[in-house]
Amino acid sequence: MKKSLLLASVSVAAWCLVSPAVAADMRAPAPSYKAPMPMVSAIYDWSGLYLGINGGGGESRWHGDDSGGASGGTVGGQVGYRWQATNWVFGLEAQGNWANFSRTWDYGGGDYDTIKTDAFGLFTGQVGYAWNNVLLYVKGGGAVVSNKAEEVYLGVYDSASQTRWGGTIGVGLDVGFSPNWTVGLEYNHLFLGSKDDVRQDVDVGLVRLNYRFGGPVVARW
Repeated sequence: MKKSLLLASVSVAAWCLVSPAVAADMRAPAPSYKAPMPMVSAIYDWSGLYLGINGGGGESRWHGDDSGGASGGTVGGQVGYRWQATNWVFGLEAQGNWANFSRTWDYGGGDYDTIKTDAFGLFTGQVGYAWNNVLLYVKGGGAVVSNKAEEVYLGVYDSASQTRWGGTIGVGLDVGFSPNWTVGLEYNHLFLGSKDDVRQDVDVGLVRLNYRFGGPVVARW
């Protein structure tokens, strides 16, 4: 009897010692925890060299004689460079366009007068503000235009050409639709002063497509 009690006591004591270890082994493993990755926002970068094409329409007006206005289409290209500092964007650009802003007076019998602006160039600086891939900017600088007059009178043809220099101001909106491509709208007013008591100004509206060289985005933490 004493022997049986001794064996029972030993068994109980052994179970009390072993059971905490068994219970610990039976617990589910603690889930691993990984800290979330910090958020990264991709900011469109407007800095770099760009090349592009443009097309649209415009009107030349002469003030001080009977010439009036001449309207039509235009197509051309531009090259420029932009620098971005936070949301502010600064740039320089040269643009050259062929134009056909023309007006014709038909007098019958093959006689006519035609006036036209057949080309113009702009050399401008830009200041803009960017909301990620949207850029609103103003521009200003120098302008040059090529004018031409043609006449047929009594079957005799005559023509004259004229180059005028002046200034320009404008405003534009560009949107980046892929890492390096942008599309935009632009308006320019050219004021060319007076020559031979005739003052000229030109208004031009353009759609522009640009390709920018360089990295597409800047990652900001």
